Amino acid sequence: MLRPRPRRSGSRRYPSPVARDEGPGDDEPVPPLLPPDDRIWRHPSEVGGHGPSRVEDEPPRRPAWFPGVALWALGGLLVGAGLAALSGIGRPARQVPVPAVELVVAPGSVGPMTAPPEALVGIADHLRPVVVKVRADGARGPGEGTGVVFRSDGHVLTNHHVVDGARTVVVVMADGSQLGASVVGGDAETDVAVVKVRPPSPDVASAVIGSAATLRVGQMALALGAPAEGGRPTMAVGVVRALGLMVEAAGRPALPDMIQTDLPVTTAASGGPLVDAAGAVIGITTDLAGSTPRDGRVGYATPIDAARDVAVQLIETGRVARAWLGIEGEDLDGPSASALGLSGGARVKTVTAESPASRSGLEAGDVVTSVDGLPVRSLSGLKALLRAHRPGGTVSLSIVGPEGPRSVRVRLGERARPR
Repeated sequence: MLRPRPRRSGSRRYPSPVARDEGPGDDEPVPPLLPPDDRIWRHPSEVGGHGPSRVEDEPPRRPAWFPGVALWALGGLLVGAGLAALSGIGRPARQVPVPAVELVVAPGSVGPMTAPPEALVGIADHLRPVVVKVRADGARGPGEGTGVVFRSDGHVLTNHHVVDGARTVVVVMADGSQLGASVVGGDAETDVAVVKVRPPSPDVASAVIGSAATLRVGQMALALGAPAEGGRPTMAVGVVRALGLMVEAAGRPALPDMIQTDLPVTTAASGGPLVDAAGAVIGITTDLAGSTPRDGRVGYATPIDAARDVAVQLIETGRVARAWLGIEGEDLDGPSASALGLSGGARVKTVTAESPASRSGLEAGDVVTSVDGLPVRSLSGLKALLRAHRPGGTVSLSIVGPEGPRSVRVRLGERARPR
């Protein structure tokens, strides 16, 4: 048992900082201790003759037992780690999956309306690693477009028409490396597809995903395309010309709620990112042959909110499920809107029997003015807001009918897929 050793008459006046066992050799002379200033421990009686005049003024010192306790704790940790390691010998290593990282900016946090030229150079440099070339070869022959890496596990957003029917897909990264890829899935109604590259490392750089919910006409937009052979992506700078358009192209389904810019989209750049002045992706550009106006200075992009929702569903389930309200409608015309004191809306023409709309009391002639408090200016605007919801979700609709305004709650169904 350790106990303090009484001071011997032949020892110096400083008490020993270390207790000793009584036993043979205890009568041997005690070696002199170091001066107080050279020790890590000091008796209170020594404070008056060394250092500060008051105890509270003295810098904090570790007690004498601190090094021993610290070494004892460290030794215990090492022993425990060693025993844990030994206990795992002969067992297969457990692989811990690392979740994919997706960088998403909250709606309303979009970039400024404009950016100086030096900022545009920085955006191009920043997006260089995530803008890729997509080469596909299928029944219609070889083709290529652009894609953007939106998850760190190698998932790439591109156009559906670029990889539709492809037997082989190769993704060319910014450094020129060519990586094999597989098509996760595609959606013709948004012209969005997802391909998965097989990167040599677990993680790859991914773009920052913004939102098109707060876009305004006149806001700066940048369309990026993959370079021919590595290097910086191509970039065109323009503005948003219109929002919420229904765009039709020969041989393809009509695309609703599209962003229109004054940036023409070439075949090689189709599927690339449309970004704002902060460098966040706000859309996926689409080359729509036959839909370009006479001036040729126009391009279209699928809003990133819709593209991301489609991509997530394709990754998680392999299919896209769309919410269904069960109405046919039209845009509210100007004179009718003025008569009702509205700035726009979606007028219901017919209601499908046994649909969510019919069960909630919607009738022909009703005008839908908002979804969950978000204004509805047109039929395409209504469809865009409903597309943000999944089947089975509940929405609140503001209605203006023959008897005045009212609100209804609708539990959305799932729209039947075309055969």
